[in-house]
Formats: sequence, structure tokens, C-alpha cells
Amino acid sequence: MTTVVLADDEALLRKALASLLTLEGEITVLAEAHDGESAVRATLRHRPDVLVIDLEMPGLDGLGAVAEIRRARPDQVILMLTRHARPGVLRKALKLGVQGFVSKSAEPAHITSVINTLHEGKRWIDPDVSALAVVDDCPLTDREIDVLRATRDGYSVAEIAPRLHLAEGTVRNYLSHAMQKTQTRTRHEAARFAREHDWL
Repeated sequence: MTTVVLADDEALLRKALASLLTLEGEITVLAEAHDGESAVRATLRHRPDVLVIDLEMPGLDGLGAVAEIRRARPDQVILMLTRHARPGVLRKALKLGVQGFVSKSAEPAHITSVINTLHEGKRWIDPDVSALAVVDDCPLTDREIDVLRATRDGYSVAEIAPRLHLAEGTVRNYLSHAMQKTQTRTRHEAARFAREHDWL
């Protein structure tokens, strides 16, 4: 029996998936989480064999939650569900040690199969997800992406600096480089441009 914590902010989809996973095979859903913070709490409390987590969630997103969980449980097996397999996001998730990626539109039987594959110590990336991952035309560095993502979330330079453990001048430099590369006039325009090109 494989134990799972299921994290997705779409309640209908999460409930349906929880029901279908238990019907499909030897899977027990220990807990459900509706956002990144509750995903971290549920994972650390229940210690599942596999965490199944949505990439896009309000507040702390899937990547942020995975980063926190990794600090406390470095060996946690993680399957990420995604609608939009953006290259930069996939790169970051792989660096965080996410073992599997599945499209949110996948059949429950397929998701069950991948959960079992990951539990056996293997990896899995859906072909449609990996195809998008290799088409990478993003000129931005990881740090430039980090500061643009924080800008998109509404943080000022003064707020971004301590969040990313950077000096304010360094944050401004990253933003300036990002604005040059995106040929935009403000950091907010640069963040919007990067978002529209699926670089964040």
C-alpha cells in the first residue's frame, strides 16, 4: 500500500482525484491540502510515501512548498501536477529533486501508475511535459527570474532583498538586467513580459 498526501487548490479536482486514486489501486490518501502552507504541514505530519502536489497554488506555490519540505524531509518523494510546463519552472523543480511530473489532464489510472513508479525509486516525466521543458528560449538567469517572480507577487525592492538574501543594490542590478533582456521600461513590465513568455 502506497500512502499519499494530495495538495491542490481546486477542491473539486482534489476530491475527485482522492476518490479515484483509492479506487484505482493500492493507494491510501492520508490527507488533502488546499494550498502550499497546508501541503507542508500535512506532509511533515503524515510523512507519506509520495506527495502529489499541484504546481500552481495561491500563496506559497508548489515549488515554494517543495523547497520547505525538502529542508525537513530531504528524501520525500514528490510528484508534481502541472497544466503549464514552463521550462524555467521545470528546471527549478528538478533542482529541488522533484522525481515526477504529470499533466493535470492525465487519467487517474495513469497518475496511479506514476505514483507507484516513483514509490519504487524511479522517475517519471510525461512526454508532453518534457517536450515543453527542452524548448527553452529564456535569456534570464535563475536569479533574474527569482526577482521578477517576487516583483510579480507585489513585493518592493526593499522587501525582495531580505526574502532572497540579497542586497537591495543587487536586486536592482538583477531587475535592470532583466529589463534590458526583455526590452521593457519598468520591472513590472519585465515581470509581465516574462510571465507571458512562460519564463516565470
